Amino acid sequence: MTNTSPCIIIQSNMEVLLNVDSTLHHEARDAIAPFTEIVKSPEHFHTYSISHLSLWNAASTGLTASDVLARLKKYSSYEIPASVITEITEYMGRYGILRLVLQDGNLILESNDEALFIEICQRKEIQGYIETFISKKAAIVSPFVRGKLKILLTELGFPVQDLAGYVQGEPLDIELRNTFTLRDYQKDAAQIFYASGSEKGGSGVIVLPCGSGKTIIGMAAMALIKTHTLILTPSVTAARQWIRELLQKTTLTEDQVKEYSGDVKEIAPVTVATYQILTQRKRKEKNSQLSTLNSQLSPNSQLKDKEFSNFSLFESKKWGLMIYDEVHLLPAPVFRFSADMQATRRLGLTATLVREDHKETEVFSLIGPKKFDIPWRILESQGWIAKAKCHEIRIPMDTVLRMSYVVAPLREKIAIAGCNPEKFGVVKNLLEKHSKENDHILIIGQYIEQLETLAKEINTPLITGKTPNKERDRIYDSFRRGEIRILMVSKVGNFAIDLPDASVLIQISGTFGSRQEEAQRLGRVLRPKKDGRPAMFYSIVTKDSREQEFAMNRQLFLVDQGYGYEVISSQ
Repeated sequence: MTNTSPCIIIQSNMEVLLNVDSTLHHEARDAIAPFTEIVKSPEHFHTYSISHLSLWNAASTGLTASDVLARLKKYSSYEIPASVITEITEYMGRYGILRLVLQDGNLILESNDEALFIEICQRKEIQGYIETFISKKAAIVSPFVRGKLKILLTELGFPVQDLAGYVQGEPLDIELRNTFTLRDYQKDAAQIFYASGSEKGGSGVIVLPCGSGKTIIGMAAMALIKTHTLILTPSVTAARQWIRELLQKTTLTEDQVKEYSGDVKEIAPVTVATYQILTQRKRKEKNSQLSTLNSQLSPNSQLKDKEFSNFSLFESKKWGLMIYDEVHLLPAPVFRFSADMQATRRLGLTATLVREDHKETEVFSLIGPKKFDIPWRILESQGWIAKAKCHEIRIPMDTVLRMSYVVAPLREKIAIAGCNPEKFGVVKNLLEKHSKENDHILIIGQYIEQLETLAKEINTPLITGKTPNKERDRIYDSFRRGEIRILMVSKVGNFAIDLPDASVLIQISGTFGSRQEEAQRLGRVLRPKKDGRPAMFYSIVTKDSREQEFAMNRQLFLVDQGYGYEVISSQ
């Protein structure tokens, strides 16, 4: 029996309980999603938390404290605790109370609140960043500390609204071809990021599901800004997909778009590089010492990171725009250099702001706040991504494996459960079922030996980190053309693979409790199918094990997006 009464309970610890048995729960979830983060999702009540960062991201999209409180009040079963009202009002009010602006060539930190400004500037952590006070509400700071200061003030609870503008990169004539039409949300996302070229635009993150055309939004932003652009991607495969899309959908020519990776190192007005090549180190034995040195740089020192071979790429051209594809994967060294690139427009693209290293604050401060997002289920209802059905298949351990699992150290238990050989039988049954339905099937996992064994048993191609890029491209192309219908990939398949006909994904093992990985893996099969068939996502998990515990955490992001998991227990 469903409940139609108000369906959330707001607690004084800033947690929100959502009654999933209510008919209003989907509506309420979408209403609170912009300013909450899901914590856990048991059967009847899902728990969300309201954090300072989630409130600031909401404020950056234009939501006010009044908007947030109105949404909570609409769906709440009880009065909102006074402490929650105070917390929301105070912290959303803090966004933009400090601003960075450019005046007469100087970078100025300013505020309308004199008492608050003086109090903050007297903090020991801030004093080293101030060069000269020009009034009781404004001070000159070095342009070299723009990023570092933003991180520090965010950590202190006072996020800065950066209105200091951007350098004008070298101009580039680029237009979108008229062979395709931007979807309304793609057009809106690009325009909101660009903000008519004003200082209020030009930095931030677009959050949309895989398969919704984030690459096209990036190209639309490039066409608005018309400047030399550096695009950073998580893999060579992703980089080459960007290059293909740029040449197909824009007026750029082959001599204007180049790849900078381990295979090819060319620089052009649009250069597409990988995070891996940028974090390639010169001398491994010096890493620890250099990392320590970098972390101890004085506030007024510009980062000159000599331990990385290819960081000169950042300064090789006068870039006017940097695009961070899958920004939630941005490595720490690139964060460090991004702190010194604050005068360059920065666009982050991602399906989820969740980072397993908990560096969401760095994304907010250095790349920019969330500028645009749409719940996955809304795009699904509009037909822009495929409908998806998610299943978790729980299988037992046999007696011998159970004994090995019981006596194993804690860190080894997840691998033992993840490599449970009983999973192979489940995979084969699913392959038999979906082969009859003429589906294109991806099998993905964490453990190479497990994948290699299964690939031999079912006689299917396997792509791992050791597979040469040319061979990867050949296999992916064969899958796209339908020459092969079953493809197995390691975790290299988590990100930025354009396989539009893939309709079934079987996950046989994963990275601990990674919510971002679960979201990315489902995204591999979310592109709309020509015949309208739904995407099928299967996660095979060992019952009563650490893997099952981690699986519950992995599902959180998808539950937050409105996807339900059917749990199937295999005996």
